[in-house]
Amino acid sequence: MAVNIASTTNHREREKGFLVYPVYSRRAGGLSIGINLFPDKKSCLFDCPYCEVFPFSSNAKFLLEQMGEDLRIAVSSAQSQNIPIKDICLSGSGEPTLSPAFTDVLKFAENIRAEAASDSELVVITNGTGLLQERIFSFLAEMAKNPMLNIWLKLDAGTPDWYQKMNRCEIPFEALAQKAKEFAACTPVTIQTMLCSINNEPPPADEAQAWESLVCELALTAKFPHGGIRKVQLYGKARSAPQDPLASQLPLEYLEKRAVSLRKTFSEKELKVPVEIYL
Repeated sequence: MAVNIASTTNHREREKGFLVYPVYSRRAGGLSIGINLFPDKKSCLFDCPYCEVFPFSSNAKFLLEQMGEDLRIAVSSAQSQNIPIKDICLSGSGEPTLSPAFTDVLKFAENIRAEAASDSELVVITNGTGLLQERIFSFLAEMAKNPMLNIWLKLDAGTPDWYQKMNRCEIPFEALAQKAKEFAACTPVTIQTMLCSINNEPPPADEAQAWESLVCELALTAKFPHGGIRKVQLYGKARSAPQDPLASQLPLEYLEKRAVSLRKTFSEKELKVPVEIYL
């Protein structure tokens, strides 16, 4: 299996029924080997207008042993080409914690990472809905005692109104925000926030302030490494989406302004949390 990371279009491999797909990740800063728990169709409780996963249907089935074999091949292929592996990432065509196989996959992937790619991180990209299940909450908190596991927790909004525009989910915003606070109190997370326009309108000023206040509250819940925030990732819309042009890219200057404001607030509260921008 040759590793080709020349184009972000490699993300589309997950829509072809692939269980494992190598891709260049701007946020990982290099090669990320993705694991797709939903090779047959998209599965997510969010309906984000910026989501890059196009509608698809496949006869593929998720098989744990096949995933393990494909992951070992992808790791070996990258290493044979002297391509550093930044992370092994559970993301794919939906919310990974919704898969019945999620816990087995994460443990299996960690075993392979530890034995074959120990310098890389294991990443779980999640919208946080799985944390509403006590089983998933406890499992991730326990697994995250391993510092090589990095949980990227989505937080696109600070108010219910913007949450409904960005994530369009039936789960109340307040329930997800409260669960994020509880989780960050015991487990370090990386906050990932998409900043884009909806119907050509950027986030309103009160939304931006509410989001910043919420992020600071999460960071203050507990100090890293036992809880709190590892870093904040502000990223813009960079790929086409099936619902374009409902969501559209904001200028870099806007992302920079939001980052500067958050860094200033962190500094005032004596919080040493990196804030990164990806456009």
